[in-house]
Amino acid sequence: MRYNEIKKVIIAELKNNLPKHLTYHSVNHVEDVIKAATEIGKAEQKNAEDIKLLKTAALFHDTGFLHGAKDHEANSCVIAQKHLPNYGYTQSQIDTIKGMIMATKIPQTPHNHLEEILADADLDYLGRDDFFTIGDKLFDELTMLGIISSERDWNFLQEKFLESHNFFTKTSLQKRKPKKEENLRIVKSKLL
Repeated sequence: MRYNEIKKVIIAELKNNLPKHLTYHSVNHVEDVIKAATEIGKAEQKNAEDIKLLKTAALFHDTGFLHGAKDHEANSCVIAQKHLPNYGYTQSQIDTIKGMIMATKIPQTPHNHLEEILADADLDYLGRDDFFTIGDKLFDELTMLGIISSERDWNFLQEKFLESHNFFTKTSLQKRKPKKEENLRIVKSKLL
């Protein structure tokens, strides 16, 4: 699996071709998810091959946005299937990667440990100190797309999302859940 080679290709493609209004679903987000997937994967004692599969799935998980937001996870799988055989990935590895990509679809429904890790990595920021900074980028993106029209709408959306969201891995439950609950309390206080 020649991950470093395909990473250069995909990051360049995203930098050059992602729509500029995607302030959240950006290269920064992809790099953040790769980092989180690696950290969670190591903490969950995954082997080197699994870590590489996680990093690859994180790299590809939002490439579907190159073709629009609708069904972007399925489109990301198509893009992964197109590229990965040329970089030494077997069909079995590609199928594992596609499963992880689909596990990031909201509401998240991972079916195995690797899928749980990527699902947690994709929303790792929910339980971090930079939650509001990253959230502002999503607010801008959703406003631009006409999905929300006010800060109050946004806070209601955040409240509902945080209340319905669950981390899956032991690592994320320990490291991110307490801060996520604190972030939810802050969001709720804005709605009073």
